[in-house]
Amino acid sequence: MPLDPRAKREGAQAPSPAIGRPRAEGFGPGAYLAFLAVMLGTMILCVCAGSVNIPVRDTVRVITAAALGREVPGIMASSIILSVRLPRVLCVALTGAALSVCGAAMQGLLKNPLADGSTLGVSSGASLGAVLAIAFEITIPALPFAGTMVMAMLFAFLSLILILTLAYRLDFSLSTNTIILIGVIFSMFVNSVLSLVITFAGEHLKSITFWTMGSLAGSSYRNALVLLSALAVCGTVILCHARELNAFAIGEDNARHIGVDVKRVKLTVMITVSILIGVCVSIGGTIAFVGLVTPHMVRMITGPNHKRLLPASLFGGATFLMLCDLAARILLNPRELPIGVVTSFIGAILFVVIFYRSRRAKQ
Repeated sequence: MPLDPRAKREGAQAPSPAIGRPRAEGFGPGAYLAFLAVMLGTMILCVCAGSVNIPVRDTVRVITAAALGREVPGIMASSIILSVRLPRVLCVALTGAALSVCGAAMQGLLKNPLADGSTLGVSSGASLGAVLAIAFEITIPALPFAGTMVMAMLFAFLSLILILTLAYRLDFSLSTNTIILIGVIFSMFVNSVLSLVITFAGEHLKSITFWTMGSLAGSSYRNALVLLSALAVCGTVILCHARELNAFAIGEDNARHIGVDVKRVKLTVMITVSILIGVCVSIGGTIAFVGLVTPHMVRMITGPNHKRLLPASLFGGATFLMLCDLAARILLNPRELPIGVVTSFIGAILFVVIFYRSRRAKQ
């Protein structure tokens, strides 16, 4: 249903559930170019740095030649760049972008500063599916991306259906509070099942434990293609609902009064978020705090308008997760930390700082 003309005016001025003071004066195309430049610079840095440091000039030459289909220069580190680091960095950037835009969408949809994609419980469901695939060696030979990915996406969908069914039984209007409550309860239940599966995992215990903490080590271009396809489709759907998300920020009742089909928009956004989360979890495991913290930091620059916030969150999430992955690789070199440990540590500190600053600003 198209929005009433008032929706655009009112939605753009809607209060944000963000933690932090919105500042969007002068935000325009130049700001997006700055975001893009920072993201690309971070990507080059992450490809260059590691257990073996590679000069920036050599890295740019190798990547440029490969991208243009030319002969790769005879640089000793070219195989490291193209076969190991570049596919991993691409997967990290795409995962960060997807998780961040999911968090921004869920915070606007649920009008809750503590919401992100995992609030629905879909991340927990996807993790359960992937852990079951690893523990019981479930494979699907007929599919190229069989096993963990298929099970994670399947359980993500089943989790969403179960959560929405329970929420609808309890509240026909599918109110935000009901969905969050059911999501939290479902996550607690799934975590107990995960603990039970891990207890009997046997020889797969180490790989499952490392995977549940999040890791994109060993990612391939095939994984990057899957992430890019999911982000292109689902991200477009989310971006097309920016006006509706602005309207949700002023409350569901007000959004309904200005012409928003609340139930349809809510279901569409939640299903889209579930698909993205299912794909990300199936490839990189559970990576916390990206969808929670990054939109708050970006919102301080763009303001609460989702037409600016959602695209900027893509760049911000990609940059944030690439830096976290770089820290995971070099902090205890040659040992590598799970990326989920780094995001949780950094994200928790940043969230406390942002929350503290916002409280002081309101006093």
